[in-house]
Amino acid sequence: MTATVAIVGRPNVGKSTLFNRLVGKKLALVDDTPGVTRDRREGDAHLGDLSFTIVDTAGLEEADAESLSGRMRAQTEEAIRSATVVLFVIDARTGLIPMDRHFAEMLRRIDVPSILIANKAEGRLGEAGAWEAYGLGFGDPIALSAEHGEGMADLYAALMPYVDAADAEAAVTDVPLDPRETAGGEDEDEDEEAAAALARTIPLRICVTGRPNAGKSTLINKLIGEDRMLVGPEAGITRDSISVDWEWHGRPVKLFDTAGLRRKARVQDKLEKLSVADALRAVRFAEVVVVCLDATIPFEKQDLQIVDLVVKEGRALVIALNKWDLIEDRVAAWKKMRETCDHLLPQVRGVPMVRLSGLMGEGLEDLMKAAEAVHRTWNRRISTAKMNRWLEGVLERHPPPAVSGRRIRIRYATQVKARPPHFVLFCSRPEVLPDSYTRYLVNDLRERFELAGVPLRLSLRAGDNPYHDKNQRR
Repeated sequence: MTATVAIVGRPNVGKSTLFNRLVGKKLALVDDTPGVTRDRREGDAHLGDLSFTIVDTAGLEEADAESLSGRMRAQTEEAIRSATVVLFVIDARTGLIPMDRHFAEMLRRIDVPSILIANKAEGRLGEAGAWEAYGLGFGDPIALSAEHGEGMADLYAALMPYVDAADAEAAVTDVPLDPRETAGGEDEDEDEEAAAALARTIPLRICVTGRPNAGKSTLINKLIGEDRMLVGPEAGITRDSISVDWEWHGRPVKLFDTAGLRRKARVQDKLEKLSVADALRAVRFAEVVVVCLDATIPFEKQDLQIVDLVVKEGRALVIALNKWDLIEDRVAAWKKMRETCDHLLPQVRGVPMVRLSGLMGEGLEDLMKAAEAVHRTWNRRISTAKMNRWLEGVLERHPPPAVSGRRIRIRYATQVKARPPHFVLFCSRPEVLPDSYTRYLVNDLRERFELAGVPLRLSLRAGDNPYHDKNQRR
C-alpha cells in the first residue's frame, strides 16, 4: 500500500503550490484568492527516491455543516482520516493566528501523524513566523518555500519514516503471482481475444463535462458509491478537474469531474478562466467524453457548443440526459429529444443518448455500457479491402459530380488512423470535390460500418500523375 500524504491548513497558505511542487506539474489551480481549492485532489508525488500519493485539500474554515464551507471542511476531514501522515501548513509571513491553533487541536483529536510546515519562509519576513510555529506543539517546524523549492531536503527527511514504512508493508502484502500459476491452459488464446483482454486492463479515461449545475459531480458520486465530489444546490461548485480511479465490472476506469462550462462571453473572472482551461485540458486527454445535459432544459446553445468542442478534439461522445426523474411525459420527451439531437448534431449522427438520474441512481449501468461501446467504435480499424468494396457500391449509387465539365475520379480509400477513425480518399482534383459530396461519403461510411457517436475524419488526396512532367522528360 502506497503512503498517502494529505496537505491541510487554513485558506491561502500555499497548499496547492506545495501539491504542484511535489507532483512536478501544475495540476491544482493556484491563485491569490483564498479558498480556490474545494474538492480534495490526489496526485502521484515524488521527492528524491520517495514515491507516495499526495492529497490537496480545501482550506480549513469554521462554518455550519450544511453550508458550502462546512461541506468543504467535511471533505478535508475525510482526507485526514484516510492519510498515512498529514502536512499541516501555516503561513510563516503572517505568523500564527487563532484559526491555526484551532485546527491544530482538531488534528490532535483525529490522532494522525502530523508534520508542521512553515510555508513562505523565504527571506527575513518568513523567518520570524517559522520560529513562532514552535508554539503549536508539533515539534520542529519545517521552514520551506513551495514557490521557490527551498527546504525540500528537510521535508524529505521528515517524510522518509512514514513513506518507507508504507512501502515495506506493500512489499509484504502485494506479492505478484507467478504467471505459470495463473495460466489457464497450455493453448494460447487467439490474437483478437488477447488484444481484447489486454484492452480491459488499461484504464478507460472518461471525462464528464457540461454546463454548470447539470449534475456532473452528483453523477460521479453515485457511480463510485461514495461522496467523493463536493455537491450542492449552488452552481459552479467544482473548480479543479478531479480524477478518480474506479472499477466497473472488473475494468479499471479513470473518471474526471470538471467545472461547468459557461458561455465564453460570461467568463470574466480570472479564477473561472483557470477552471475552464482545466476542464478543456481534461477533455483533450480523455478517451470518452460524457456531456451531461439537464433533461428539463436540454440542447441549449451552450450544450451544442460543448458537443462541437468534443467533436473537434476527436473524442468519443456519449450524451447523458441527467435529472430524468423530473420528466413527467417520458415517452414523448424521449422521442422529441432524439429527433432534436439528430437535427442539431448531424456531425455525430446516431450518438448514444442515455436517460439517467444521478441523484436517484437510475440509468448508470446503461451509461457505462454506452461509454464502453463507443470506446470500442473509437478504436475500430477497417481493412482497406472492406473500404474499397464499400467505395465501389457508393460510386455506383451516386457518382461524384462533374466540375467544369470534367468528371472527378475517385480511385480508392483506406483508413490511416484510429482514435478517432481517420480515412483518406485518393481522387483526381480533390480541391474541387464539393463539400456536399464529402458529407454524403461520411454519412454513408458512418451508417455502413456502424460508427455512431465518434467523429470521423476524411482527407482528400490527389494521386501521382505519371504525365505531369512528360514534356520535361522529353
